[in-house]
Amino acid sequence: MTDTQANDIYRDGRFLADGWTYLADDDPVPADGAVFLSLSRFLADLAVLRGRNAPTGVVVEAGEDVRSIADEFAHVAAVAVAFPKFTDGRGYSTARILREDLGFDGEIRAVGDVLIDQIALMRRCGIDAFAVSHAPTRAALEAGHVPRVDHYYQPAGRADEVPTGTRPWLRRPA
Repeated sequence: MTDTQANDIYRDGRFLADGWTYLADDDPVPADGAVFLSLSRFLADLAVLRGRNAPTGVVVEAGEDVRSIADEFAHVAAVAVAFPKFTDGRGYSTARILREDLGFDGEIRAVGDVLIDQIALMRRCGIDAFAVSHAPTRAALEAGHVPRVDHYYQPAGRADEVPTGTRPWLRRPA
């Protein structure tokens, strides 16, 4: 599991206390309190977790198939998408699959190697919370410096997106 033992989470333009606990695969699941479990543990303990009356989240590591929990979204309050290193973009695909293909409407948080330059693109893919341990990124976010990207080459399934074919910055050769 990704090391995500941060005390706070960046959401809605500020750092907020993180009330979630990340459990190792051999840790007992408490009766109450919000917990994140690995994907394999979540699937293995599904019968017990369905009866739990506290928020349960799933950590999806790079390369794991998030579609395996699609039928269990009623029991999933949040998904933590792992970014093991900044050059590994599989988490972007995972987030888009969750939001656009599977219709997941809970929290999607980026965990792992989260850097300031990635946040605007992560948001665009449906990620709405960030576990940030990188000191310069934390400092920039605390100072209100959140980069924006105004022009995208690839369309996303968002209502506020400029439709393909009307993007003057994306001209195809004649």
